[in-house]
Amino acid sequence: QVQVVESGGGLVQAGGSLRLSCAASGRTFSSYCMGWFRQAPGKEREFVAAITRSGGLISYVDSVKGRFTISRDNAKNTVYLQMNSLKPEDTAVYYCAAGYEFAKVAQEYDYWGQGTQVTVST
Repeated sequence: QVQVVESGGGLVQAGGSLRLSCAASGRTFSSYCMGWFRQAPGKEREFVAAITRSGGLISYVDSVKGRFTISRDNAKNTVYLQMNSLKPEDTAVYYCAAGYEFAKVAQEYDYWGQGTQVTVST
């Protein structure tokens, strides 16, 4: 079992950057694939990015390709989401999730954080 806690959200102007962090508890962090999802008001939770256990395989939703970068540091039990060139449509609560499968669907992830708010102003 693993617990994850997100941090790094906030208010930023369009074009700006933020780096989200997701710290995981336990000694088995490297056993999990990690994903980032987001949910905007009135919308369903959306896949953003995922990374395999070793970081050797990464996937992004098309809308963030070239702007967001997911990475992980297994020695620090942490996964990151670097977000550049932010747009107002990136505004959402961002969630970190851990699972055994490298997947783009929320149902494949077993452990979730509470989320961190990202607001991009015009």
